[in-house]
Amino acid sequence: MVNTRRIYELSSGHKMPMIGLGTYLLTDKRSIWKIIDEALSAGYRLIDTAAMYGNEEEIGYALKKLLPKHHLTRQDIFLISKLPPTNHGDDALESLNETIRLLQCEYLDLYLIHWPGSSDCDPKDPNNAILRDKSWSKLVEAKQTGLTRDIGVSNYSIRHLEGLLENSYGEKPVVNQIEWHPHCHQDNMKKFCDENGILIQSYFSFGGSEKKLLLSDPTVLNISEKIGKSAPQILLQWSLQQNVAVIPKSSSRQHLHVNIDLDFVIPKNYMEKLSNLPQIRYGSDPNVVA
Repeated sequence: MVNTRRIYELSSGHKMPMIGLGTYLLTDKRSIWKIIDEALSAGYRLIDTAAMYGNEEEIGYALKKLLPKHHLTRQDIFLISKLPPTNHGDDALESLNETIRLLQCEYLDLYLIHWPGSSDCDPKDPNNAILRDKSWSKLVEAKQTGLTRDIGVSNYSIRHLEGLLENSYGEKPVVNQIEWHPHCHQDNMKKFCDENGILIQSYFSFGGSEKKLLLSDPTVLNISEKIGKSAPQILLQWSLQQNVAVIPKSSSRQHLHVNIDLDFVIPKNYMEKLSNLPQIRYGSDPNVVA
């Protein structure tokens, strides 16, 4: 059953589920089918993917077949994908059209710039700023023509966001998808996004490729035991209580159901303990991009 209380109204007025299904590293067609089938059954209504994940075609095929099975339509699902760093600039619209073709849908709900830098440039090259500005102008065009209902960014630092907002072509980003968990959270980023109507959506909620460091953290485990919820549930709820959206990935039927069962509250003192854990970034640092 869908938890309607976990719906967020974006600054555009469109509504987005705060809990979604992440699909990073999911590439096997049969596995994707099973996971999406179970996710739809569990109540997930947001699916996050990206051209770089190499699974858009598999997800599109699964949704085309599975939505009718679950008595759903395209309008019931919130689809997110991302512009790859290889297609910054003039190729951005072509990239979005290819994503829509692979996902077998007429539009996206949200299209993000995946990374502030271009694959064609050194991270310190000032051309990165020129190319992402061009990409944003193309995304604005895509929104105006209905290819995507909303546009946003991923892995943008405050500096990158400030640059975008100075020349946004009349469209502010509604989302910044970034690494966010108790081992890596930027309070100044949260404050900036809140002030500018940008929702933070978290990836690596469980700590990324070295996730055991976070899932086995003594503080996380202690709070998990005291509240009677699993460590993943604690980590997801910690984000949600700060109004940060989450997109956990799981190939386990049990975990898919547990990860969306988050109707509990973490007491303030436990929230503070989690927020004061040592800071460790598991993914790439976007601050190196000019």
